[in-house]
Amino acid sequence: MPNRVTVKTIREMKSKGEKIVSLTAYDSSFARIVDEQGVDVILVGDSLGMVMQGHDSTVPVSVDDIIYHSKAVEPQTKRALVMADLPFMSYTNPDQAIGNAARLMQEGFAHIVKLEGGEAQLDTVRHMTRHGVPVCAHIGLTPQTVHKLGGYRVQGREGDVAKQMLSDALALQDAGADAVVLECVPVDLAQQLTEELEIPTIGIGAGRTCDGQVLVLQDMIGISSLAPKFSLNFLKDGRNIPEAIKAYVDAVRDISFPTDDQCFF
Repeated sequence: MPNRVTVKTIREMKSKGEKIVSLTAYDSSFARIVDEQGVDVILVGDSLGMVMQGHDSTVPVSVDDIIYHSKAVEPQTKRALVMADLPFMSYTNPDQAIGNAARLMQEGFAHIVKLEGGEAQLDTVRHMTRHGVPVCAHIGLTPQTVHKLGGYRVQGREGDVAKQMLSDALALQDAGADAVVLECVPVDLAQQLTEELEIPTIGIGAGRTCDGQVLVLQDMIGISSLAPKFSLNFLKDGRNIPEAIKAYVDAVRDISFPTDDQCFF
């Protein structure tokens, strides 16, 4: 049996310059295929609200939804680190957050939890990591606050926003975060964050200099109703689904994905 990827593994990958490959999965069949094709981190994301439940945002997703899907995913994996999202309004204070994180890990079998937000989440991150919960932060475009942001837009083009994002990332690292997702961030800012942080950065629409990449599976195989700019359909040129996932893994590893077409400047 292959060695399980852990938070220590992905930090070592960053230090060695090895790219981290992440992809979503929400059920046992795809979890097995994704794991077999060499994906390092499987994200049971609240994106399931859009690609599995048909909503127009991630906001309606509940903790019970994430647990249901994570519980289907993890038993089918042998190698990948399984990351589960804390959904909207499930971590409004440290005690609520750690209670729901415990459920994701005990009932959903997740290995690490992810939450959105910067400075406002520092106490929560400290509380969870102090109690042994691995945490991945998520800054830039934070889909749970899409209504507050006014839509799905690139974050960090303005100097003050970029400065705050850098401050947030360093503070989250100091609070104990094990990794950070950078979503829809200009490539120059993503590169600066990646260089200044000791923890891995996993980009989605944040350029090829991030330590890793993550995509939504349905976007990557071209079955989403409206694929975002930062995605690419790997299920083309006659590939089947396992071949498409392997092509994505290889493209992240050899830095041929993302191209400039999937980046923001």
